Amino acid sequence: MTIPEKIGKYKIERVIGRGGMSVVYEALDPEIKRSVALKVIDKLQLDETERGIVLTRFKYEAQAAGRLVHPRIVMIFDYGEDERNAFIAMELVRGDSVHELLLREHQPTLERIRDVILPLLYALEHSHAQGVTHRDIKPSNILIGLDGEIKVTDFGIARIESSALTQYGLVVGTPYYMSPEQCMGEDTDERTDIYSAGVIAYELLTGRRPFLGKGSNASVMREVLDNTAPNPSEFNPRLSGQMDYVIQKALAKKPEDRYQTAREFADDFLLAVDDCLHATPGREAAPTTEETAQLAVSPEMLELARRIRLPASGTLGDISLDSLQAVAKPEKPTPAAEDAPKARILFVDDEERILNALKSIFRNKYHVFTATSGDQAFEFLKRFRVHLIVSDQRMPGMAGVELLRRAKELSPTTVRILLTGYSDLASIVGSINDGEVFRFINKPWNNQDIQTIVAEAVAIGMELADTSVASGPPPEKMEEAILVVDPSGSFKRPLNELFSDSYHVVHVASLTEALATMQTRTVAVIIADIGMANSEDTAAFKLLKQEHPEILSIVLTDASDSELVIDLINQAQIFRFLNKPLNYKLLKSHVQSALSRYLAFKQAPELLKQHRVRSVEKLRASNLGRALLDNIKRLRSFLPSFR
Repeated sequence: MTIPEKIGKYKIERVIGRGGMSVVYEALDPEIKRSVALKVIDKLQLDETERGIVLTRFKYEAQAAGRLVHPRIVMIFDYGEDERNAFIAMELVRGDSVHELLLREHQPTLERIRDVILPLLYALEHSHAQGVTHRDIKPSNILIGLDGEIKVTDFGIARIESSALTQYGLVVGTPYYMSPEQCMGEDTDERTDIYSAGVIAYELLTGRRPFLGKGSNASVMREVLDNTAPNPSEFNPRLSGQMDYVIQKALAKKPEDRYQTAREFADDFLLAVDDCLHATPGREAAPTTEETAQLAVSPEMLELARRIRLPASGTLGDISLDSLQAVAKPEKPTPAAEDAPKARILFVDDEERILNALKSIFRNKYHVFTATSGDQAFEFLKRFRVHLIVSDQRMPGMAGVELLRRAKELSPTTVRILLTGYSDLASIVGSINDGEVFRFINKPWNNQDIQTIVAEAVAIGMELADTSVASGPPPEKMEEAILVVDPSGSFKRPLNELFSDSYHVVHVASLTEALATMQTRTVAVIIADIGMANSEDTAAFKLLKQEHPEILSIVLTDASDSELVIDLINQAQIFRFLNKPLNYKLLKSHVQSALSRYLAFKQAPELLKQHRVRSVEKLRASNLGRALLDNIKRLRSFLPSFR
């Protein structure tokens, strides 16, 4: 092929790449003496029937990428056409691509992979914010400069949201990296790019693509549509269960099951890399079938119960060893630790890799049991007591919320934590109202954070293990007030009708006014409308719970912010949430439950430990925190010195 001396105003120096319909040259802009990458389509080489759509796409590439100004995206300088060529002048990146990286290194280091995937996702985050979906993310389109910096290029089949150019039924993309919806020729959005980025992450982590096919594009596409990719950890022992979870979520068949934004993927990928880099060495496998079969039924079960100190609510005689091993797989303690008092934790998740990751973190410190369904876990809880149960939310058969609700009824002093990878506000609210969780943990977790939370929960569970909880009806009369924080005043009449015959109901317009009121009278329950909550309101809830865990809060909200709700769960231990418009029958039930719990606190103050929240020193030391604490410390309480 003869290299032209000049295209448009650009002086051609050498070929640096070729595509299906284009050639990329290194060229010089003679006017400003700048080297550029010049992507060129020879119009005369195009079939007349497809020339129009190809050239239109090519121009859209320039328009799409030209809107994007980001340090991780190749910059577009110019677009032009002459009688023979259409061309795009763009930033010249000297180096190679992720494609060459994969050819050189079968499995790059985790740090190197992190430094490729995160910039890619940050570039996609910017692109998607501008309404541009790339739709052809693949290793050759991710450039690596001589300085190691990542640049995304080739928005050749990008779809601008306002454009109708890409029609339904037109399959575009590179099969190995195409999403299921692309393979079906369906409409696409930014979640298609997230899928493709997940494929590249998989390939970098394992040295292979998730779907290999049998030598044809059609077979690859069938696998993309029909098969589930093996977990990356099957091909790379350095990878943890968290990394498996993150990659599988990015590769979900349905777009709604994937990460919804590139930033979400980036945040979780970073946590998973950190988990892999700091994983406990020598992970132990679950007991084998052969090991299980060697155990006899009755004596060994009794020994198992004795060794791990499991007080049974019934007898061990009515549950077989096989059933017990299927329901819970305790990690074998070392001989030196057999007689040490260890807390007992039950993890419930239908994904074995999540359970294995959790066991690897906690098995050396606690007696760890696992169950793969709510039904299995509940059968275990009916027979044995644990100090802490950590349950996933979305499982077949029995949702995590239902399991925690039943666990609360069966063993009120067992501390409950909900673990989930979904930001479903309805599920979050349900977990509080039905299961009364101690904390809410997102997948994938931060190892340091989850260890801190579990340690706090276990300490409480062990302290309360022998505490009896009286669950009586709400009091008919009581001196302590129900305090209603209602900025609009719209709930005054109905709440007075519900409660004023039996209880003192006090209405205020703000949390600041509420704190002043609580300096003159003892309050058992706060009902607060946080529809217009500000930072001062949320700070007051957190500090109030730190100082006075006996006061129970019921929050009324029409907010859709799941992060706000999770924050209030974890740092303010909100007792119940209720969406507006209010269901007053449900509100009455929540208030009665809160009053019953308040009475239980008075009878057994040690139960307050379940409502203890971590002291946030940064908040307490702030100007706002100090001002709020001055008021909070003057409140009347039946346990003013409790910490």
